Amino acid sequence: MNTSKENPITFTSVLFSKNELYLIGTFFGFMLGIFLFTFFTPNYFDSDEAKTIEISRGKSLNEIIDTLYVEKVIPSKTNMKIAAFLYGAERKIKAGSYRIPNGLSYLDLIELLLKGTVDEQILVTIPEGIWQFKLASLLKKELKIDSTKFMELSKNKSFLQSLGIDKPTIEGYLLPETYYFYKNTSAEEVLRKLKKEMDALFTDKELARMKKLGRSKHDILIIASIVEGESNIHEEFAKIAGVYYNRLEKGIALQADPTIQYLIRERKRYNRILFKDLEIKSKYNTYMFPGLPPTPINNPGKDAIMAALYPEEHDFYYFVADGNGGHVFAKTYSEHVRNVNEYRRWRDSQR
Repeated sequence: MNTSKENPITFTSVLFSKNELYLIGTFFGFMLGIFLFTFFTPNYFDSDEAKTIEISRGKSLNEIIDTLYVEKVIPSKTNMKIAAFLYGAERKIKAGSYRIPNGLSYLDLIELLLKGTVDEQILVTIPEGIWQFKLASLLKKELKIDSTKFMELSKNKSFLQSLGIDKPTIEGYLLPETYYFYKNTSAEEVLRKLKKEMDALFTDKELARMKKLGRSKHDILIIASIVEGESNIHEEFAKIAGVYYNRLEKGIALQADPTIQYLIRERKRYNRILFKDLEIKSKYNTYMFPGLPPTPINNPGKDAIMAALYPEEHDFYYFVADGNGGHVFAKTYSEHVRNVNEYRRWRDSQR
């Protein structure tokens, strides 16, 4: 009887040879090395200082990753998405302002976004057509920003040049909207943010439209600011813009009351224009000087800007208030005089 014991046969030896097991181990070791190298290696950007990244409410993970990529915090969006997936971070990143030091790995960055503290956001609504000095007061009230510094920065030549503005003031280049700002936001940060939002309005389509009109961006903003000052009814904006384009084409002085109100803006009753105000010697006096004033007279909103870009085509050259918040338009001066007299009779009847 044969009593010798046979060598046991393992499951793995049936499936894989020694060389195959070695190759498999090498492959997984190689993949693990790539994973460790990719996700644990620090990523550096071109700055010794930490970067502040703002994540607004409702921003998707893809949008957050796009921002990190644009700001050069990460070199690869795909790797960041994988790291976020590993942490289940899609809906866990809170809105706020994050201070990101240089040299974080993808996984370190995800942990910072998930566990880092964020600054509280403050909702600020900036009215359309706001004057720069009133915007300074609003920001002082809402964000504790030094209004004097804000106004100085609004006319600082080197700062304006850094934003691509070669004009004496930034007024007119800031888009009024409702914004989220963070506590301790600086005047410079606010100005840059509002200027960036204004720039975003001027897409390739709008730039092509400007070229067709033969007008610069500066011209468009000036016209928009006057339109903004004329009416609170957005449906009238394009019609009013058409009146000004007609007058500009004929070389007729604009005679726009908002430009006079701009000159007397610090007067308590700036809405009441006196005859002596029409004699103020200033390029902003569109009763005295034909053409556009030197700069925008306020910060116009999107609707007024679109009206300046796409004015209504018509034969009107005049308009006057109708007493109901809107305006009556006229093609001839004699028709305009009748409308003015009718408005004055209505105004007198209200006293």
